[in-house]
Amino acid sequence: MTTTPTGYTTVAPWIVTTDTGALLDFVTAAFDGVELGRVPLEDGSIGHAEIRVGDTVVLAFDQRADWPAMPSLLRVFVPDADVAFAAALKAGAREVTALSSNAFGQRGGRIRDPFGNIWWVTAIVETVAAEEGMRRLDEPEYQEQMRYAQESLDAELSGRSVGQASPVAGLRLNQAQ
Repeated sequence: MTTTPTGYTTVAPWIVTTDTGALLDFVTAAFDGVELGRVPLEDGSIGHAEIRVGDTVVLAFDQRADWPAMPSLLRVFVPDADVAFAAALKAGAREVTALSSNAFGQRGGRIRDPFGNIWWVTAIVETVAAEEGMRRLDEPEYQEQMRYAQESLDAELSGRSVGQASPVAGLRLNQAQ
């Protein structure tokens, strides 16, 4: 017997937003999301909604007026990062981290959706063994990519014009995988 319902993953992300209906529209336009349903409440808000993106169901509901903002940080794997990134921008997002390729064979960038959530839009462009990816992190181009990724996110989250980064040190590969 499994503890996870069919069609769901073990961990399910929740997004709390001021306009869940508009969030569902954004996710549909940007990431080919398929809305599974929504539960409207008497006051006109959405008490529960679900949208499937690839193999993951993202859950959402409307934030109450006296709750603090709770933006989410999400990574979404897509077939083509350039296409999905452009679709997200067209759907109302703004760029946080420009598209680039990393040491592990992934191409991606970050956007902030109109509701404050940050999405890592990522595509696999090359099969890279974990050991090779870790080795590549010693190469200047990948060190620069990591620095830029850290600085751009830090600037976005901190509100500073220039973000901070720390060089990668002491990487370890988990051999138990």
